Amino acid sequence: MDDIKSPLLTAIERKGEHFKCLVDLILWTLATPLAFIVRLDLLSVDYVNEIMILTAIGLPVKSSIIYLLGFHRQSWQNISFRDPLRLLLGIMFGTAILAAAAFMLHTSMEIPRSIPLIDGMLGLGLLCAPRGISRLVHDWRLSRTNGKEIRRVLIVGAGQCGTMMVRALARHSGGQLRPVGFLDDDTAKHRQTLLGLPVLGSIKQLPEIASRCAADEIITAIPSAPPQVLRDIVKLSQQAGLRHRIIPSIYDILSGKLPTQTRDVDMTDLLGRDTVSLPLDETAACIKGRVVLVSGAGGSIGSEIVRQLTGFKPKQVILFGRGENSLFELEQNLRGFAPQTHTIAVIGDIRDRQRLEHVFATYQPRVIFHAAAHKHVPMMEANPDEAVFNNVGGTRNLVELALEHNVERFVNISTDKAVNPTSVMGATKRVAEQVVAWVASQAQPDRCFVSVRFGNVLGSRGSVVPTFQRQIRAGGPITITHPKMTRYFKTIPEAAQLVLRAGGFGENGQVYVLDMGKPVRVIDLAHDLIRLSGLEPDVDIKIQHTGVRPGEKMCEELLTAEDGTVASRHEKIFVARCSTPPADGIFTRDLENLFNAAELRDPTAIRQMLKKLVPTYDPNNGWSKHDSPGQKRPTPSDNSDANRTQKVRMTAVTEQF
Repeated sequence: MDDIKSPLLTAIERKGEHFKCLVDLILWTLATPLAFIVRLDLLSVDYVNEIMILTAIGLPVKSSIIYLLGFHRQSWQNISFRDPLRLLLGIMFGTAILAAAAFMLHTSMEIPRSIPLIDGMLGLGLLCAPRGISRLVHDWRLSRTNGKEIRRVLIVGAGQCGTMMVRALARHSGGQLRPVGFLDDDTAKHRQTLLGLPVLGSIKQLPEIASRCAADEIITAIPSAPPQVLRDIVKLSQQAGLRHRIIPSIYDILSGKLPTQTRDVDMTDLLGRDTVSLPLDETAACIKGRVVLVSGAGGSIGSEIVRQLTGFKPKQVILFGRGENSLFELEQNLRGFAPQTHTIAVIGDIRDRQRLEHVFATYQPRVIFHAAAHKHVPMMEANPDEAVFNNVGGTRNLVELALEHNVERFVNISTDKAVNPTSVMGATKRVAEQVVAWVASQAQPDRCFVSVRFGNVLGSRGSVVPTFQRQIRAGGPITITHPKMTRYFKTIPEAAQLVLRAGGFGENGQVYVLDMGKPVRVIDLAHDLIRLSGLEPDVDIKIQHTGVRPGEKMCEELLTAEDGTVASRHEKIFVARCSTPPADGIFTRDLENLFNAAELRDPTAIRQMLKKLVPTYDPNNGWSKHDSPGQKRPTPSDNSDANRTQKVRMTAVTEQF
């Protein structure tokens, strides 16, 4: 399509240039007879020969100047001060030639010497006219709001940056941001008009003037303003109850002097693949008119699940979590985002079974999305007992109560680190999947208990991207554990969509996996983030390697190979092949032994029980300092099994419970 489109556009552009060239030539040629009319008051038949001869001489001269100086390549809609200067230069050159021709013809015919000068002045006016009219029409079209809300803007600073801002708003805001005037402390500018806008007064008069001209927003266009002046402007804007923004200088942006990036980095810029959008029709039918409970609702994934839930018209959404601040912020956000959705923030801990029983009895949820968990790998290596109590015990409390209280759908959020785990966090999440599958085996056929597994979430709280951004703002260095470490990444909306989609499948006991494309090297992610921030890796921001932390893998596994998964009803979602759950007595006995070890705060016993529950759990492969305190951590040059896990793969594994 591009191969067809490009010549077509080129031909259209050339036709436009030819048209403008013809218009310029006709208008400038008309300047010659008009010059005689102006000079002699009216056209006399006695001067017909002179007009024809001078026009004939001027025709090749003017057409050559138009072509050589590129008059026809000027954009009439975007004409600026430099364009008339180029026109003036060309017309002066043409006038000089015509004046020389008129002087040489003066002996044989009477041509007033002022004719070439008048010709030039008329030519300049005629050539500027269509450009000015086109620019006015263009600006008028841009200023049309098409029914959109108009915000009246008061510009602080009547200097060059202020006038540039007015021009930019006129051209690019679609008429939604409409400048109403300037403020400036230079009294010489007061009562002046710039670009059709008045300088209304000084900065200290901001509240009064903003009220008088009904301004909706304040924009400061004084890049060189000292901090005290900016603070005063912000304070006055707050007194007026108006939003305030500051425009940095173009030089500071281009020279890299600004300490922060000029725009926020879009997480899809770092993804390295197209985002996955999932159909949620079945999910909407399961949620509409029902009470939905989201555990860990204040977290990155939980809060996004809640936001997307509001579009499915639930009867009520219970925001359950331990952090009062995060729940408060989410609740306030939802009041503006989805005021029609009835939400209730409930403070509680999933490890507190009595609290959960009260919540179930009070609100009677029918759909549950379980997002509460401890997720930081090194921290859980140092606190394995808390990982067991929260990730395993909390999940057991929630899913058992869901079974008792006739919950229709339960979706447990798991992680890629649960596959062949090398960390306590990954192993406890794998056991949590087992607990959900164990309860699913006891559920009625019309009920659904599933787990959803995905990789690292870009931009989630405590994840690698916010950490890198903080390090960039601090001037570096960015710390990376190993240059060959890879991870699968997804965006927060993708993660939430997968969770919601899995809730709509209705296939009890399954573990769903999202196709996340190819893994991304963490160091490449750091390089992209530095460049998107307008800086250069290893020049402006250094990268420092700190070594692999306890429990970490060199690469994660998602179980998306053909032998490890089966297809689902959606091409981007797979079902992990997990073996049949163990006998109820054996599983519950091993589970109780795990909790007993956690209550004794015995790291070795905890890891032994996790190994029994999850045979693929290999803490040594994660280089955990807790199992072998004196063991030397392998380096990239070591020819070890741990080092060989650097190879990027999508493993084909049939796991055991």
